[in-house]
Amino acid sequence: MRLTHGAGESDIGALKAWLEREQKLADLRNSGRLAIEERTGTEESGHPMGAGLDIVLVLIGVVGPTLFDEVYRQVKSGVQAWRENRRAVERGEPPEVEVTPDGDER
Repeated sequence: MRLTHGAGESDIGALKAWLEREQKLADLRNSGRLAIEERTGTEESGHPMGAGLDIVLVLIGVVGPTLFDEVYRQVKSGVQAWRENRRAVERGEPPEVEVTPDGDER
């Protein structure tokens, strides 16, 4: 996922921490089936963006479509909840977050 439109490094860490606490995602992390990582963002041209504005979720092992879809739904729900929380506790509009599957081989 990529944070855009006014995202700062504190937003990256806050969203990553939020997702790590989502129960279903935490269960997968604890069992070694999911990794949540910050990565240096890149522009569409492939050049580094400066701040690391990407969070990547990696499912580890053989993954069926049902698990993939559940993680995808959970991430989208978690991002929405994080944006609502950020809106309530900080001034200004929270950054937009693009949640897109990459390498979806289904």
